[in-house]
Amino acid sequence: MSFSFVKDLVCVSCDRRYALADNIHTCPDCGPLRGTLDVAYDLSPLKEQLTTDLLQARQEPTLWRYHELLPIGQPDAIMPTATGMTPLCHLDIDVGFALPQRVYAKDDTRMASGSSKDRATAVAVARARELGLTKVAAASTGNAASSLAMFAARAGMTCYIFVPADAPVAKLQQIQAHGAHLFMVEGTYDQAFDLCAQFCEATGCYSRNTATNPFLAEGKKTLALEIWEQLGFRAPEFVLVPVGDGCILGGVQKGFRDLLDLELISRMPRLVGVQAYGSAALATAWQEESDSCSPVAAETVADSIAVDQPRDQVKALRAIRETGGFFIKVRDEAILDAVSLLASRAGMLVEPAAATPFAGLRVGMASGLFKRESEVVLLHTGHGLKDMAAVSAATRWNQPKRIAPDLQSVNAVLNDTP
Repeated sequence: MSFSFVKDLVCVSCDRRYALADNIHTCPDCGPLRGTLDVAYDLSPLKEQLTTDLLQARQEPTLWRYHELLPIGQPDAIMPTATGMTPLCHLDIDVGFALPQRVYAKDDTRMASGSSKDRATAVAVARARELGLTKVAAASTGNAASSLAMFAARAGMTCYIFVPADAPVAKLQQIQAHGAHLFMVEGTYDQAFDLCAQFCEATGCYSRNTATNPFLAEGKKTLALEIWEQLGFRAPEFVLVPVGDGCILGGVQKGFRDLLDLELISRMPRLVGVQAYGSAALATAWQEESDSCSPVAAETVADSIAVDQPRDQVKALRAIRETGGFFIKVRDEAILDAVSLLASRAGMLVEPAAATPFAGLRVGMASGLFKRESEVVLLHTGHGLKDMAAVSAATRWNQPKRIAPDLQSVNAVLNDTP
């Protein structure tokens, strides 16, 4: 069986096609915001080759079990890391409000770097290795950066990272631990993004920047492929996605669309983008029935989705509209409450951005967007250990009392605990 079925790259706005050998990331005619590219495949041979029986028999425990639907043609370029096939957990818990009877969490906090970003990074680094490149770079609020730093260390690549100076300390420490060159930018994520883009253009460094690298969505689409397989080879009714730049949302739609084109599902799930009120450019564009986003001054506790100008706006809005989905906006207080509930009731410690789908589910249940009989998948995209300041605020951390090493002291604390 062939390892890759990629044909070319196609602009999401003008449909112009580019060969992979052109080595471009966005359409020169449409620009970086409107000219993001899709990776196009020749799926016709796979309708008979890629079957559920084949996947059930396949032993590969990573996202590369779907290699026919990924854009890497050289198996030797793939780094041997445990990326993908994270658990899909049924949330049968008491959280003080009615949940749908079938609600699942796709738990990407189990990734090696602690976030979903490993999916995109795995493909990006493999692509860089195919091209014979040894230097990689990314702008990030922390998760994509720590993911790239980890993969680069494993691959022996030189890594350059650009982050806002106020990124969570744990993420900065993780980046440094992997030996990356870390640049803390006195400005926003968007300013760090633009600086990284200039750096890559000036140095020839391979860019892992969200949206402007079309191969990232290919890694992220494996979320959809795994959900489909883990649900017994079927699509759920709803998938709730935390949204900043919109790349995960566009990637998830791409994965389900591939399955639909292969006739492996009969319908698309409805995709639901969840944004914080303080960073809701895409939700506002959707409400206004606009095809483009006006930039905002992003401010939210969910740093991983704090974005002024979404870079993957065309794919994200298309994902919502083509699947009959919608956006939900949630307040920071609701996000922190979701962090606390998931930690204390479900045993899942997630960072604020990863808690937004649960907060969105609560809003959707209260407003009738979801029913008790709905089947819903929530994407948990980042571990809480990456932002313990926010988790501590959410869970109302108080310093425990110090006690003497005897049972009398233990009982005294227990008797004093309300």
